[in-house]
Amino acid sequence: VQLQASGGGLVQPGGSLRLSCTTSGFSLNYYDIGWFRQAPGKEREGVSSISSGDDDLTNYADSVNGRFTISRDDAKNTVYLEMNSLKPEDTAVYYCAIPRLGYVFTDKWADFLSFLASWGQGTQVTVSS
Repeated sequence: VQLQASGGGLVQPGGSLRLSCTTSGFSLNYYDIGWFRQAPGKEREGVSSISSGDDDLTNYADSVNGRFTISRDDAKNTVYLEMNSLKPEDTAVYYCAIPRLGYVFTDKWADFLSFLASWGQGTQVTVSS
């Protein structure tokens, strides 16, 4: 099981970035998947998640709701995080992660983390002028 986040970089406040999480070694279409981030000196926090299958349920942290959009392309084994109106407080390393099969999609990050199966390598996002 491998997950690799990419697409990070340095962007000015108000700018946009699109992160990608490329997966391999498993069938992404069966799995919910989430994005998390960790800023220096802070704990890792949930950013957004999306359910498997045709439901395409989504969940967003209050801090990013309305600015970030999660999507998935199971044919490409890739999940995206479109980030708009970026703020300096969005600066962090962003990770994608999958829960074990059996996880029931909720808006509670603790539920996701209790079923955590695998983290990917992160990508740095820096929002600064």
